[in-house]
Amino acid sequence: MTERPHTDVAVIMRCERIDHRWQVWRWSLAEVLQHDPAFGTQPRRLPDDARGQRWLFPGFLVELFRDDAEGYYLNLCSPAPCWFVLWRPDEDPGADGVALARPVQVSLSYHDAGRWLDAQETVEQLPAAPEVLQVLRAFVAAHYRPEPRRRKRPDSFRALHDRFGNSAPVPTQGQGGGAGGDDHA
Repeated sequence: MTERPHTDVAVIMRCERIDHRWQVWRWSLAEVLQHDPAFGTQPRRLPDDARGQRWLFPGFLVELFRDDAEGYYLNLCSPAPCWFVLWRPDEDPGADGVALARPVQVSLSYHDAGRWLDAQETVEQLPAAPEVLQVLRAFVAAHYRPEPRRRKRPDSFRALHDRFGNSAPVPTQGQGGGAGGDDHA
């Protein structure tokens, strides 16, 4: 069994105070970093900065799958190849009244991001580092084969059907201006 190419990453989420009547806090994706053993295995609050709270979530495995090579190719072809991070807010607020935003999955595939968005999940993106993109390019070069384009049959070759789905007769004789008729009497 061969091992899939992968990388371990950690995600940093930022919680900013905003001036809004109904919502006081806003979560956003701050960084995707290569995992470091010093990060540990549990989420933890980092020192606050001028913009608000920051939380580190370590331990995300990002694997590259051969059957999703097209999704990686589409990411590489975009103007800014990136990480896609799906995150969800906790149901219960913490001690400070702010519900924590937890990353759930991290991917480099456009297909993954599209599926998550279709499921109405919260997905954010950040540019991927050049060394990550180099590995992704090599993977796509080795595994992506575009499907051959198929010629579409012109509509004039399709069978005609009436409004009930039955085959419709096709008149073969001209109905005006044909060679056998006397249209100019």
